Amino acid sequence: MRNGHLLTLLTASVLAAGLGACQPDTQAIADAPVQIEDSAGVRIVEYAGMPDTEAPFRFAAEPRYRHGASPGDYAFQGIHPGSLFPDGSAIVSDVSNEELIVLSPDGTSHEVIAGPGVGPGDVAYAGATLALDQDRVLVADRDLGRVTVFADGSVERTLDIRHTDGLRVLGIGTSGELMMVTGAFSFDFEEEWLQGHMARVDMETGALDTVASYDLASRPPSGLRRNPVTPFGWVAVAAGQFVYARSDRPQVTWRRPNGTVTQIVRWEAEAAPLTEESLEGIEAGIRAATQMSSAGVSAALIDRATDAQMANYRAVVGWPMPLFATPIGDSEGRVWLPSYRLGTEDSSHYTVISADGEWLGTVEAPPRLTILDVAHGLVLGVQLDEADVQNVVVYELVET
Repeated sequence: MRNGHLLTLLTASVLAAGLGACQPDTQAIADAPVQIEDSAGVRIVEYAGMPDTEAPFRFAAEPRYRHGASPGDYAFQGIHPGSLFPDGSAIVSDVSNEELIVLSPDGTSHEVIAGPGVGPGDVAYAGATLALDQDRVLVADRDLGRVTVFADGSVERTLDIRHTDGLRVLGIGTSGELMMVTGAFSFDFEEEWLQGHMARVDMETGALDTVASYDLASRPPSGLRRNPVTPFGWVAVAAGQFVYARSDRPQVTWRRPNGTVTQIVRWEAEAAPLTEESLEGIEAGIRAATQMSSAGVSAALIDRATDAQMANYRAVVGWPMPLFATPIGDSEGRVWLPSYRLGTEDSSHYTVISADGEWLGTVEAPPRLTILDVAHGLVLGVQLDEADVQNVVVYELVET
């Protein structure tokens, strides 16, 4: 752990919120003053400011392998989830092709283990892939309402989860349960914040248990159907625990699968406002995306659709932008907070916090990379090449 010194004790208002008696710990983490306390079994880590340090690891200069760019590689169309196996092989779901693809440990070969259909072993929309161990993977299919466990490419078992409609699978808990969160919502709500739910499903009985609620989405400003820089509440799974972060608050909370809070990490940060300068380049991206998704539509209609979206942005100029984008949990319990980017650009920097609240620092990601999984010292991701073709890549994390 890095040099630092202790903050003053937690304020009386925090104590009054029900945290109870705390025993300060004199550890120092990162370069900013920090206080660590244990309150009724909850580890509380508070930083004065936001530590400015680089993580003790980085992405290797080149990927261990790349698949999708060479003759004979799988032709990816719409990669969504993916998971790493211990030997560096990977499984990815191409939701556009409705297929599950397993890549070899060196990325030179691939095998399609499931295709479109409704029968055993088929997929429709495989929205989650969770590696259980080497050559065993759990696949959650949103459209078919079931999870399937594949072993060596064959169906081992299935579980009907149609009774969890409205929830989506995020991960596997410490006791093997499915961990789920609210998967869809409408902005037509009156509350300041719409509540989402964390839930778990027993893999043997299918029993559903809602374990916690959380702030999911904030109400749009008056007169707007949607605020393009609205904050959200994000949930990830890290080493079998729920991890929650609201993108307008510098705080991350860890919960066990039963909803019990185990750790809270807080720091100080000021959100950057949306400015006219920050909108430069956004309009061109929106227009291109509209054209791509609206084949055959007239130029006039594309102009109107683009203008309507830009009007939403300009209506909230001066509003604070989110502090970070969707968090990622990894197999070591770490949380990766992506830097927030306007438009459709991928994050280039990730702030990483360890499972015990240590501020590990910032990692710079390779360009045009979307991370799918971090496990076994590797990062699985989707990277667009010069022709905007999707490639699956696996990078090693090397010590700095």
